[in-house]
Amino acid sequence: MKVVILAGGLGTRLSEETDLRPKPMVEIGGRPILWHIMKVYSYWGFNEFVILTGYKSHIIKEYFINYYTRYSDITVDMENNAVEVHKHRNEPWKVTMLYTGQNVMTGGRLLEARGFLGDDDFMLTYGDGLSNVNIPRLIEFHNARGKTVTLTAVQPSGKYGSLAIDSADMVNSFLEKPMGDGAWINGGFFVMKPRIFSYITKGYAEVLEREPLQKIGAEGQLTAYRHTGFWKAMDTLRDKNELTEMWIHGKAPWALWQNEPKTA
Repeated sequence: MKVVILAGGLGTRLSEETDLRPKPMVEIGGRPILWHIMKVYSYWGFNEFVILTGYKSHIIKEYFINYYTRYSDITVDMENNAVEVHKHRNEPWKVTMLYTGQNVMTGGRLLEARGFLGDDDFMLTYGDGLSNVNIPRLIEFHNARGKTVTLTAVQPSGKYGSLAIDSADMVNSFLEKPMGDGAWINGGFFVMKPRIFSYITKGYAEVLEREPLQKIGAEGQLTAYRHTGFWKAMDTLRDKNELTEMWIHGKAPWALWQNEPKTA
């Protein structure tokens, strides 16, 4: 199953960092948050990624093109035009990077990936959110429900959009940013069936979280996998600093590859 990552936005609320780089390339402990997200999926055995770029897309492309030499020990023999690699530090990833435009909305970006996803279900998440969600259990939940879209619902304290979820784990309403703390909100980490594309009808101007997901919810085709563990989005410099503190002190709950034995 392929993993699609939205990585093309401007990230204006983190302008201290995003004036120079796209938001997914803002670093936590010397590694881009995009790398951390991919490591979460890779921990569970999902290593094929489609990254939807836009703003400063060349920085993301150059990072992966140069990944091999960036994290390996090498000797450069400039006289003989030769490079010797002493220790390899790489990942088992296949990364497709698609330039989806500078000002394209989330639904329009996803539409650009359609030709790379085939007829199988796929996963989708945002390039600025970290979690210790159990991906196999999420997929098992999605398969058991058989609906078009499963999203991961989380409960941060305040300021985000909320979901109304009934006892059968069906999303009855999708509200972008209501008031109140402790509500269930869309935390990303979606699983989607290919028929999602039939709901994206406005091309580049389509915001996935508005008409498409609202319509899918109204039709009873949107389910929520409730995750009560760690989740945090990097929206502001304060968020970035908090995530960095967790990482450098060895208390990063999303770093499953460091902290926990693998359990499905």
